[in-house]
Amino acid sequence: MSNSLFETLQQDVKRLPGLPGVYRFYDEVGHILYVGKARHLKKRVSSYFQRTQLSPRIALMVGKIARYETTVTRSETEALILENNLIKELAPPFNILFRDDKSYPYVMLTGHQFPRLASYRGKVDKRNHYFGPFPNSWAVRNSVQILQKVFRLRTCEDSVFKNRSRPCLLHQIHRCSAPCVGRLSVEQYKQDVAQATRFLEGDHSRVLSELEKEMHAYSEAMEFEMAAVLRDRITDLSGVLQQQSMDTVADGEGDVDVIAVAQMEGVVCVNLAMIRGGRHLGDRAYFPKGLRTTAGELPPPTEILEAFIAQHYLEEKPADSEASPNLIPPVLILNHPLQRASDDGLELDEASPESLHDLLNAQAGKRITFLHQPQGQRRHWLAMAEGNAKIAIAKRLVETGGQLARARSLADILSLELESLEHLRIECFDISHTSGEATQASCVVYAKNVMQASEYRRFNINDITPGDDYAAMRQVLQRRYANFQELPVEKMPQVILIDGGKGQVEMARQVLSEFGMDISLIVGVAKGEGRKVGLETLIFADGRKALELGIDSAALLLVAQIRDEAHRFAITGMRAKRAKARMVSQLEEIEGIGAKRRQKLLARFGGLRGVSNATIEEIASVEGISTTLAEQIYRQLH
Repeated sequence: MSNSLFETLQQDVKRLPGLPGVYRFYDEVGHILYVGKARHLKKRVSSYFQRTQLSPRIALMVGKIARYETTVTRSETEALILENNLIKELAPPFNILFRDDKSYPYVMLTGHQFPRLASYRGKVDKRNHYFGPFPNSWAVRNSVQILQKVFRLRTCEDSVFKNRSRPCLLHQIHRCSAPCVGRLSVEQYKQDVAQATRFLEGDHSRVLSELEKEMHAYSEAMEFEMAAVLRDRITDLSGVLQQQSMDTVADGEGDVDVIAVAQMEGVVCVNLAMIRGGRHLGDRAYFPKGLRTTAGELPPPTEILEAFIAQHYLEEKPADSEASPNLIPPVLILNHPLQRASDDGLELDEASPESLHDLLNAQAGKRITFLHQPQGQRRHWLAMAEGNAKIAIAKRLVETGGQLARARSLADILSLELESLEHLRIECFDISHTSGEATQASCVVYAKNVMQASEYRRFNINDITPGDDYAAMRQVLQRRYANFQELPVEKMPQVILIDGGKGQVEMARQVLSEFGMDISLIVGVAKGEGRKVGLETLIFADGRKALELGIDSAALLLVAQIRDEAHRFAITGMRAKRAKARMVSQLEEIEGIGAKRRQKLLARFGGLRGVSNATIEEIASVEGISTTLAEQIYRQLH
């Protein structure tokens, strides 16, 4: 930043109001740098443009600022909501970012007369009852299996439930009470659902006590068969609780999230452990982006925790009044206390615990408790979360160290001029088909020292001679780089890997030349004898001599890793496309299945995969499909 620009910004901030709001910093080309919140905009923003007291981390950002924007809000709480939404939407590089595309799974009890037990991902709503979220799908499956075994709730889809005439296999193995055929009343089933709900909420003693009372009541009434059923249920539940003895605690602990931040060798990890119904169900490690470490400097743990809590739990209020936010447990255990940041301070991210706490309370509809010095079992959980965070960091250091060495080796071999290995971006292309059928091309991206799955792309290749890989390569490169001039600098690759030999490389050279791109970006990967890793040859489009790096080359290991990922991504897409085309053809070939019936089948089961997975009884439940025709459809698809 020039002195004149710095002085201009210093003068501009003097005109800002002393009100709460959100500020945004931009660089000279208009890219977002940072989003922040303030209780007093003038004091907060002006603190960045002081000549002294700036830490290296903040100074690095301030040196890139060319302009800023502000939005005044009615309160600090509104500012926090707006800041959090903008961080999630814009992903500013100098904010602490916790991005995770995976949604958490829940255990769901539907709102039907006979509620259905199922695992669920996505937005929750008020029509159903949800428990969770759980850290992974294994924890949900385990909980569903327990509830099936002990409480025998139904798990079948509505289309199956409504059309049963006799109990299914799950009833025969004592995993379902068969409410579909009236084996128990609505009230009896509601009682089972209520006990299952209390079990999920951690009230194990009450559930066992109720079951024992019921068993004795049936026994005294000489209904020994029902008493035996409840005896078996008590035995199963006791066995489950005994198996969980290492993880369970006294009743009343309920749902708790344990959040621990750890730092080792410049790497930060936030570990989230989930306790549901008093049972420790596992944890998940998060590695924040946007820390911008300089000479080992890292944000304080409090700042990292506050950023995680805001981004993990807070959401925009859904427009649909029926929708409700993700479930927040009533207790959050932290390994550092949240502290209010002063408006005169120079730390980024100043979300005060008071406003953050108020927002969590409002979103959850209940009081959320923050603990940082827990006792008893909760203290043990926190120690485990801290230990797991350090283990995750150690694993990441080992993986990253090897990956960085590979990237550095490749950059050296290709003579790439990079400011940092963080700026190395590689795009790799592969073509996949089966004897010319269902041709697809894939593009995978390696950037910031990891594969960027969210940037992968597939291209359906059309209007070429079946099996013409050269034409397919030409088409995919033309479509990928037709507007390369509009790409931001960080999206422009330094290497374009082509899975193929001289022919594919020549196609790439022609396309890039037509677009006026640098052909030195092209690196072909020609397979060696037996397609073994280590025997590949790197081929260049700009006249450089081909390279045989050898099996011990770290650079070739990275090339092979990216090439294999492109091949995997292409072949899975090709197989799905081929299967879809063949299944449509199979449906069209069945006598008696016209366009209307085919449309009804696809609508009922959500697509071709659903039709293929459906049973004969489920297919026959579709309007206009007889049992005979359903059997014919099933045979054709299998």
